[in-house]
Amino acid sequence: MTSIPQQTAFRGPAGPSHRRATNPSRDIADVPSVELVSTTAVHLMSAAAVHLGLAEDLAEHRDLDEARTLIESLAGLVVAASPRLGHHHAAPLRDGLRSLQLAFREASPIPDPPGDAPGERITGPVYPSASQA
Repeated sequence: MTSIPQQTAFRGPAGPSHRRATNPSRDIADVPSVELVSTTAVHLMSAAAVHLGLAEDLAEHRDLDEARTLIESLAGLVVAASPRLGHHHAAPLRDGLRSLQLAFREASPIPDPPGDAPGERITGPVYPSASQA
């Protein structure tokens, strides 16, 4: 992805301004929506995993309230975007979301009732498969 410098140079108070940098709105227009949605989803997934304590060296960052917010946000994004992304792009996002929802259930000392765990109001209840039980 292209970095977007934000520098602006001015020629005095009454003179015209000139941008030394690329126009950010033109840069972002060149990025396909599937890439933007996927990148955003991956950032939400990564942050949720850290707050769930899934990374051994980052266990001190465990914060289930933060994880809940991130998983809820991810669920909204994935469910809303999936029809437009197509199966090839949406399936891994749905799988990642489901994995985080299950990890939250496992990490939570007080389990949420079915349908009330993070994102489940959007995705429906999430249960471990028979092979994982």
